[in-house]
Amino acid sequence: MGRATKVLTLSLPPETAKEVEKLAKAQGRTKSDLFREMIRVYEEYLAEKEWQELFKFGEETARRFGIKSEEELFAILNEKS
Repeated sequence: MGRATKVLTLSLPPETAKEVEKLAKAQGRTKSDLFREMIRVYEEYLAEKEWQELFKFGEETARRFGIKSEEELFAILNEKS
């Protein structure tokens, strides 16, 4: 049976490595746990950034077409259906 995890090697500046060790110890977690959490948080950040870009695009499009409210948008969408 193979491993349930994969070992990765990271290269960090000494100060960053010390900070990771300090954070892990302070949180009572392993460095692996800490990096898994960092990846999860970064993925959430990317998803939020993508949502904000989509929202901005929607606002700009609504402004370009003179759409003032969600009700107005839904009325336009429903008349095309």
